[in-house]
Amino acid sequence: MPWTEKYRPKKFDDVKGQDLAVDKIKSFTKYFGTGKKALLLHGPPGTGKTTLAFVTAHEINSEIFELNASDIRNKAKLQEILKPAMEQQSLSKKGKIILVDEVDGISGYYDRGGVLELVRLIERTTYPVIITANDVWHKKLSPLRKKSELVQLKEIPYDIIKDVLINLLRKENKFIDHNMITKVAIKAKGDIRAAINDIQTLSHMEEPSMAVLEERDKETDIFNALRTVFKGKPTEETLRVFDSVKMPLDEILLWMEENIPSEYQGEELARAYDLLSKADVFKGRIYKQQYWRFLVYENIFLSYGISSAKKTPKTGFTSYKRPTRILKIWLNNQRTAKKKSISKKYARYVHVGTKRAMNEFPVIKQIIKSNPSIQKELKLTEDEIEYIGS
Repeated sequence: MPWTEKYRPKKFDDVKGQDLAVDKIKSFTKYFGTGKKALLLHGPPGTGKTTLAFVTAHEINSEIFELNASDIRNKAKLQEILKPAMEQQSLSKKGKIILVDEVDGISGYYDRGGVLELVRLIERTTYPVIITANDVWHKKLSPLRKKSELVQLKEIPYDIIKDVLINLLRKENKFIDHNMITKVAIKAKGDIRAAINDIQTLSHMEEPSMAVLEERDKETDIFNALRTVFKGKPTEETLRVFDSVKMPLDEILLWMEENIPSEYQGEELARAYDLLSKADVFKGRIYKQQYWRFLVYENIFLSYGISSAKKTPKTGFTSYKRPTRILKIWLNNQRTAKKKSISKKYARYVHVGTKRAMNEFPVIKQIIKSNPSIQKELKLTEDEIEYIGS
């Protein structure tokens, strides 16, 4: 039996390295009904998101109804599977917790309505809903973030992982060299599940000290990358900080632009913005001249350059903000996308080109808006009808 299952925590006291998250979950369940109905646990893989959902159910003596978002990707599946679960009473216990695991896999805002339908169900449910996500800042999850209490789970420090591994080996009556345990804990990079799997594998080897451990290639979230640039000294590692961020440099540039004033002032602020402008110059050259090798220079100015703008390393906690320009660009793209999709349907129906329908859209919009039967004939979606009426 995998040790991750055999020794999965049953109580809050068994959960290690997530004290702040545990306190927030306790408060959510204690005061449920007075605020938001959903709790959105987010953080890197292996930090205990799903485990905490089961621990919460155990602590409040509730049944748990678990669904993986990959099984309920769209609106139809949500109505078929999740809606009845939210409406039915618990069969065996006093309460119930609805767990929607890995919500990253659900369909987006404007394609098949998965996120919007989940939001509607949350608004109507009488049971606590716990949702887990790796990347909570994906644009399609924006409506869900507004309706949920956000709880971030952080990578677990290696010394806590090491203590957990030592306790598991004692329970299994196994012995592994102390230095090897330390290596496993460090190379797990905060992923306690991966560390437990590694130590279980090593415990069955004749010579575990001879095993070669591969360092995990983990993604870095944008917040940790910003902290590295803004808080630390500029080093060779700073140059590579954005390599593991799953985000294009153009979008990272917007994050830097938004958050520089939170960290720098005076001469440092002017220097940081000067370096940011140089990164933007190379971005323009890349698109105009198609000189993609200039990405190297854009990256240098965004990472090492802006980090070097400060005179001394920064201390203290800073809450970084999502770029407002990204939201504005995204909203504009969504409006354009709906305009285009409506124009295509209209053009096909009246046998004209889509380009012509786009050019004449203000008139077409008024025609469609004035007659619901036309909306039905064109098979417009709810979002398209809402756009027409705006």
